[in-house]
Amino acid sequence: MASYVILSRFSPRAFAEPGEFKQLAAAVAERIKRECPGVAWKHSFATLGRFDVVDIVEADDPKAVEKAAMIIRASGHSTTETLVATPWEEFLAML
Repeated sequence: MASYVILSRFSPRAFAEPGEFKQLAAAVAERIKRECPGVAWKHSFATLGRFDVVDIVEADDPKAVEKAAMIIRASGHSTTETLVATPWEEFLAML
């Protein structure tokens, strides 16, 4: 399975109160689980930088990851940037 990093940034319209984010996050996660069964969520991190959330996922099909990112954008009122992530050892071996 290939690894991907999905970087997300919330829109100011995503939620009015921080507590509302829990409900929004649960709804987005459930939709992705239902509509993108080939995407395995490995880790999610909240960050204090340019992006609000960093998700690490694995999938055999990049189209499934694209769909998951679009669900985050549409349902989560976010912008996303998705990166293919190569494990360091594999990257060094390729050189």
